[in-house]
Amino acid sequence: MKTLKLLSGLAIAAITVFALSGCASMAGPKESKQSASIVDYLYPKAAQAPRLAPGITYLKPPMRVGIAFVPNAPSARTLPETEKIKLMERVKVAFAGQAYLGSIDIIPSQYLKAAGGFDNMEQVARMFNVDVMAMVSYDQVQFTDSNSLSFLYWTVIGAYLVHGNEHDTQTMLDISVFDVASRQLLMRAPGTSQVKGSANLSNYSERSRVARIEGYNKAADQLIPALQNEIASFRERLKTNENMRVEPRAGYRGDSNPSQK
Repeated sequence: MKTLKLLSGLAIAAITVFALSGCASMAGPKESKQSASIVDYLYPKAAQAPRLAPGITYLKPPMRVGIAFVPNAPSARTLPETEKIKLMERVKVAFAGQAYLGSIDIIPSQYLKAAGGFDNMEQVARMFNVDVMAMVSYDQVQFTDSNSLSFLYWTVIGAYLVHGNEHDTQTMLDISVFDVASRQLLMRAPGTSQVKGSANLSNYSERSRVARIEGYNKAADQLIPALQNEIASFRERLKTNENMRVEPRAGYRGDSNPSQK
């Protein structure tokens, strides 16, 4: 009987160790991250977001717009291309209907290269015959440990410190719109989201995937109206901004010159 009790105790201990090791493998790393930074793409050697040099920007409506996701590092985890296309379609709708804009093209990720800089952006713009590039960057962190509860996200105009709670998914989307010829930033809009998580490890991988997609969609829900507001504000800024000149193309039939007072 004593031997039976001893064997039962050892079996329970072995099962407990196995279960704990299994939970550890399911939990994965303390922090899981997907990221593509506009600063790393345009200024790969910069230690921080640089100051944008002033200069005259000549805009020629109807301006042709290209929408693209900032490329991530080759070994980094990334948002699936199908989900990127869906998000860019939403951005395209936000741009639609503006008289001073012409064609609006979605540019697949394979045409951009990590750390390509403005040279790569200009190459892509020539290939797709666009004047303006709307670059979507992102940073998403899934926190799986209470010691990893924030991340710093660099944009072209500064940094955001994003906080999270254990098991949460924090997402930052940012769109930066550049005039390709002058390399000047025309407008930008951010969107953030927080998807609450659970400590339950049951079906962790699938729930993690769903939380990632939900995080991007919720961040886009915030980004799109912010972008629409920026588009409206941009038209007003053209009326007073001395660093921008509007030179309509021959045959332009917009409602009016967007820079007219």
